[in-house]
Amino acid sequence: MRSKPVLAEVRGTLPSTLCEAAAEAIRNNIVEGKLAPGVVLQESALSERLSTSRATVKRALSILADEGRIRRFDGRGFLVAGDDTPQRLDLRSIDLNLDGLDDTAGQPNWLRIQDEVAAELSRCLVFGRYRVIEATLARDFDVSRTVIRDVLSRLQERGLVQKKANMRWIVEPLTARRIKDKYEMRIVLEIAALKSAEIDIPALADLAVRIRDTPDDATMSPEAWFDLDNAFLRLAILSTPNVDLAHYVSANRSALEASQRVLFSIGLPPHRQSLLELCMVIDLLLAGTARAAANMMATHLQNALNRTIAQLKIVSVIDPPTDLADYLVPD
Repeated sequence: MRSKPVLAEVRGTLPSTLCEAAAEAIRNNIVEGKLAPGVVLQESALSERLSTSRATVKRALSILADEGRIRRFDGRGFLVAGDDTPQRLDLRSIDLNLDGLDDTAGQPNWLRIQDEVAAELSRCLVFGRYRVIEATLARDFDVSRTVIRDVLSRLQERGLVQKKANMRWIVEPLTARRIKDKYEMRIVLEIAALKSAEIDIPALADLAVRIRDTPDDATMSPEAWFDLDNAFLRLAILSTPNVDLAHYVSANRSALEASQRVLFSIGLPPHRQSLLELCMVIDLLLAGTARAAANMMATHLQNALNRTIAQLKIVSVIDPPTDLADYLVPD
């Protein structure tokens, strides 16, 4: 039987800002020679020097390993590539350049945790059912379980994790059935918001120009696609004066966007046709035909559902990530 390809690109698509900053700081010190070839990179020492969690350091080291700047040795962690002789130095006392972490130094701990955990949970959404181990998560981030429960409760509102009757936190896979349910909610919520939106006409017209100016043969990056898609959401949907409706729209879309990022990360291209459908909605709104715009929006969402289901089938031949955080275990 042919083995499934391993998903290696997911990690590089969904890292948190703090994780990227940690990887950049370690990378710079390797380039500058402060972390010489052969130096053993202990997670605990680096987490202290970088003022971040071991989970963040672990993800950062995985990124650098993929780049070939560091490598595993004898299953006991990582050392800087270029010398096979391990050098166990006290990383807490080495003069390191940590300027790259200045932008994140003042960020509240709970926000660092939330963003990083959200990124990690998102990686699981299309690969199966995972349990979040509270105690391990608290240990990895060196915070209380009360803080962890608060963060997980916030992420539950975004549809990334669920708390079961037995008090376990579970990441449920986004199956075809769940995706259909969420798109049904999108049709109800987003069309209602569209009908009541207070639209910035010049900004929406400019968005239509931006979409149409994308060449047919352009290789669109996922971030460029999300930028245009979210601009439409902000201008045509979330501009509704109904605050509660806007909240439910955002919450329902959260898990879908996270799963879409994972699907893009395995090489599935962004759909320019999806953006052109939104452009048609914009044209109808600018023409003052609100009912026709709502009908086109419903057509767009149905097409988006069909495209997502087709993409999801590809996941069945992809192995899940092998470098998930310790606090995530198959359930």
